[in-house]
Formats: sequence, C-alpha cells, structure tokens
Amino acid sequence: MGDIAALEAQIAFVEDTVQALDEALAAQQQHILRLERQIERLQQQLKDQGARLDQVAADASEPPPPHY
Repeated sequence: MGDIAALEAQIAFVEDTVQALDEALAAQQQHILRLERQIERLQQQLKDQGARLDQVAADASEPPPPHY
C-alpha cells in the first residue's frame, strides 16, 4: 500500500507542477503579445518620424539667398 500512496503523491506533485507551468506559460504569452504590440507602435512612430524628417530635408533644399 505504501507504493500506491507514494505514486499518488508523485502524481499530485506532477499535476501541481503542470498547472503552475501552464499558468506561467499563459502569463508569458500575454507579456509577449503586449511587447509585440509595443514594438509595432514604436516601428510606426519611427516610420512617421522618418517621413517628417524627409519632409523637413526636402523643404530645406531651397537654394540659399544671395549674399549681396
């Protein structure tokens, strides 16, 4: 009977461990999704900023005024 009790204890431990790992995995997946959304926003901001800089550079390409 002692062997059966030991096996039941091991199974209970394994089930608890699997549950904890499942919860940790779900939390990590949510964190990854948030980070991916943040990266997408930052990429868009960089793209927009680059377009604004290109526009400023294009506007600044006017010939300089005469020095006289």
